[in-house]
Amino acid sequence: MHPLKKNRPLRRIVLASAVTASGLVMLLALKPHTAPEIAASPATAPSSSSSGSATGSGSGGSTATGTKTVTGETAQTRWGPVQVKITLKNGRITDVTAVQSPSDNPRDQEINSYALPELRREVLAAQSASIDTVSGATYTSDGYRQSLQSALDSAGL
Repeated sequence: MHPLKKNRPLRRIVLASAVTASGLVMLLALKPHTAPEIAASPATAPSSSSSGSATGSGSGGSTATGTKTVTGETAQTRWGPVQVKITLKNGRITDVTAVQSPSDNPRDQEINSYALPELRREVLAAQSASIDTVSGATYTSDGYRQSLQSALDSAGL
């Protein structure tokens, strides 16, 4: 006869408790997966931003060919300032660079390492400030949109 079919409720209670406790221990021991490149991104992000600024300055120097660089106003967010610089060619957004973004702690750097490239892609695709918020970076996304809109307004778009 099967051990659980016997008329021994205490055995079933002990077995159910052991299974529940084991499941709880395994659940609590579960660590969220983070990609190793995220930890390396903050170190490379500032250098790519500074090189992005250098290329933006280079294209800003060729204003005679119809390329114009406009920096938006700084948007103050809960976690720090956000400021965006756009490069326009013939009325079309060709580049977007975050001049300022929250970077006071490693968490801010981690968030911005994935949020800023995503926001840049959205802007280049939409060609406007009508872009989606990046999940997990709501305040940065809102500040990015505000600064972007002020840059577009300054450019007359």
